[in-house]
Amino acid sequence: MQGRDGGRFVTARQRISAIAQRELLDFVRDWRTILMMVLIPLLLFPLLFIGLPLVIGGEAQELAATDVNVLIRGEDVPSDLLTALENRSVIITTAEPSVDVTVDDDEVRNGTLHAVMLWNTSGEVYEIHLRHLSTSTLSTDARQRVLVSLSEWEVQERERRVADAGLNVTDTLDPVRLDPGSTDLASDGEVQGLVLSSFIPLILTMWVVTSGIQPSIDMTAGERERGSMEALLCAPAKRWELLAGKWAAVSTIVLVGVMLQLGGLMFALTFLAGPSLLSTPDVGLLAILLFVVAVLFFSVMVVASELALAIRSKSVKEAGALLAPTSLAVIVPAVIVQVINLDGVETIWFAVPVVNVLLAMRELLLDRVDPLHTLVWLTTTAMYTGLALWYAQRQFNREDLVLSPS
Repeated sequence: MQGRDGGRFVTARQRISAIAQRELLDFVRDWRTILMMVLIPLLLFPLLFIGLPLVIGGEAQELAATDVNVLIRGEDVPSDLLTALENRSVIITTAEPSVDVTVDDDEVRNGTLHAVMLWNTSGEVYEIHLRHLSTSTLSTDARQRVLVSLSEWEVQERERRVADAGLNVTDTLDPVRLDPGSTDLASDGEVQGLVLSSFIPLILTMWVVTSGIQPSIDMTAGERERGSMEALLCAPAKRWELLAGKWAAVSTIVLVGVMLQLGGLMFALTFLAGPSLLSTPDVGLLAILLFVVAVLFFSVMVVASELALAIRSKSVKEAGALLAPTSLAVIVPAVIVQVINLDGVETIWFAVPVVNVLLAMRELLLDRVDPLHTLVWLTTTAMYTGLALWYAQRQFNREDLVLSPS
């Protein structure tokens, strides 16, 4: 359909495009919006992958260099075990066995001691009981150092006993040997595709859902509260064209935000975490194109649903209260997708809302392109998007919901 504007004909597509441009311009005028859409996605993951390992590594080094006090109660504790403990920055105090451990427990609780090891020899067997405070970092670390030292000493003691019995240590203690070069038929790229498929759909779900909430509310309930909705309704455009323009604007915002966040994540994983953690997956061109289509379809479906709910709300507060729990509910199918076995997966899963597109993303990251699955998730997602837009259009045509509350 065409309309006359200033002596020239304007098509519906041009009107929708003009409305979308107007909404985008209003949305990006605020510098805080640019900050949230561009800088934060680009910097968040690099900072996370640089800063977090540095902090964790620094804390681990500091903890490893800290001396811990361990009391050993018992007799005939092997000297090589004591040496192994001292090599792990354990300050050892030895004492006679005692039935009453109350005093020792009190010292562990007040930090004078970090752990207590009760040592008892029963024939050829050594019985060990550890007492520590799990709510104390140093006490927990002291217990871990004792366990590691005991494990290493036990290996040496086992080998000594086998050798004393006149047996070959290696053949006796290691009778079954798995070839470390056992062949994995999956290439490195296929393995990386499996790694990506385990978390990318879940992360994309969170990004798409959260990115669309603010613009959806701002362009519907927000305009009603600001009183700018009436002026927009006076424009020479039909109601469905206004809705389509808003839908296109929010979809653009969501897609740009998601792509920036995905780019920041891939940059952080590939260049900062190192190629050993993530390399390029073996994914064909068709799978890549369908993956982009899946992201597009999922985004426009979520945006249509969020617009439908936001338009129905009479205020920004009501829209936020409605969209927040609804958005959290989308996380449930995203988690379900992660546990579905892709080998022989039933086609019906590709018709379930939200699950269908996310499941398709997992398949495509593994370079699996099934024509039937593709047809089902494309068709059903388009249908769900159309239903959401139809509902949004019905709400948009209601004057009591569109006009500003008096």
